[in-house]
Amino acid sequence: MKFPIGAYAVDTRTDRVGRVMGQEGPYVQLRPYGGGREWDCAPEVLRMATTAERLRAATAYANARSRGEVS
Repeated sequence: MKFPIGAYAVDTRTDRVGRVMGQEGPYVQLRPYGGGREWDCAPEVLRMATTAERLRAATAYANARSRGEVS
């Protein structure tokens, strides 16, 4: 499956939601919701994020930001 740049996907190994930033060799590069350090993920363990998963990631980021854990 091809993951378009800008789409949100779930790394099923870690249950992390990330935004697709590109592809380098056999790996898809994801960036956490709200920014941060990218990580590489094999495409066979990725799936497209549901609306609920995107909302969960956005809420977690907003809560962490309100607590001062991220800027």
